[in-house]
Amino acid sequence: QKSWNGVAILTPGAKPEELRRGLPGDDADEQSRLIEARVNGVHVVCLYLPNGNPAPGPKFDYKLRWMERLRVHLQVLATSEEPVVITGDFNVIPAEEDVYRPERWTEDALFRVETREAFGGIMSQGWTDALRHQHPGETIYTYWDFFRNAFARNAGLRIDHFLLNKAALAKLDQSGVDRDVRGWEKSSDHTPVWVTLR
Repeated sequence: QKSWNGVAILTPGAKPEELRRGLPGDDADEQSRLIEARVNGVHVVCLYLPNGNPAPGPKFDYKLRWMERLRVHLQVLATSEEPVVITGDFNVIPAEEDVYRPERWTEDALFRVETREAFGGIMSQGWTDALRHQHPGETIYTYWDFFRNAFARNAGLRIDHFLLNKAALAKLDQSGVDRDVRGWEKSSDHTPVWVTLR
């Protein structure tokens, strides 16, 4: 979506079967924030969840409504016998261990109690956070601001996630973050997160 939002699923060497564009539940919502495809027997959901700042306010309200629509949409996929992987920029810091200086983020839309509770409602359907599953207790960030030398100080956030249903979790081999990419010239403020499935 020009200038604002966008999601994509790239499948080198495989032809994806597109399943959905857009999150159901609000016909008036035209923001390009979700796409789904089946690739080699895996149902992939790629999303870009709204940021929600400033909070409170209309953007935060939209974020919470979007997350509730997402929760409803994912209910069936959570229990699917087909492997389902949800990935993208969730704009959610799940826990204090996922942010540098968490006390500074308590009023931010990414870390507000309402946001974490909404994310918890999704997780309670049976999804597994692949990175935390394989790397419990580690300091893992996926985003560093361009300001205040954040990357060099490792003052980051973990807001890009892979959520797996039980069928996908059974195939999980490895997961990680390509942290060094963030240090490249003209890099994004996010860095690649990945999983491999058997």
